[in-house]
Amino acid sequence: MTSTLLDTIEIESAPNPTVAVIWMHGLGADGNDFVPIVQELDLNGCPGIRFVFPHAATMPVTLNGGYVMRAWYDILGTDIAKREDEAGLRLSQTRIERLIEREKTRGIPADHIILAGFSQGCAMALQVGLRYPEKLAGLLCLSGYVPLREMMPIERHSANQHTPIYLAHGRADPIISIQRAEQSRDLLLESGYQVEWHEYLMQHSVCEEEINDIGNWLRKVLNNTTAS
Repeated sequence: MTSTLLDTIEIESAPNPTVAVIWMHGLGADGNDFVPIVQELDLNGCPGIRFVFPHAATMPVTLNGGYVMRAWYDILGTDIAKREDEAGLRLSQTRIERLIEREKTRGIPADHIILAGFSQGCAMALQVGLRYPEKLAGLLCLSGYVPLREMMPIERHSANQHTPIYLAHGRADPIISIQRAEQSRDLLLESGYQVEWHEYLMQHSVCEEEINDIGNWLRKVLNNTTAS
């Protein structure tokens, strides 16, 4: 059902935050997964931020033998490019859009909201962000890919044509190959998006160098956002 708002964990870096970061976790994790990263980010000079970490719904995941876990969409096979759970992607898109709408009702406009995610959460940040009909502050995309890539050029909305995108991946990622990420990067660049590409000597994870780079990117994007 799309009527139920996803449960979330929220952390505010200062009272009365003026910007929000909605951060989606990866397959089998939950909203707690990236909560510790807030303490590791250097956010000096940033406006007050509300970090929102939603829990995806639970569902049986085909690739994992039907085991029920938190997932933004089903993984139908090892070749994620050929067989995608379009219905699941679009259902989670609707649920994440509702979180954006909630932030707007709490006084944070769309152009002060960053969508962030890791792995499946990265795919969802791109699925939502490229199609969202109002300008967002940025897309922070870690160790993932553009889902439904054949439909993106048709469905994308011009509102986020110039929204900054941070795209990062591990060179030794055994879950989602860096080649898949490079294909997504190239698709975005060919479509005219502003992509800041980073690759790291890591697997399907996050490393200290990446956390430093994320902090730098957030400070740059949020300061530009609040200054405009």
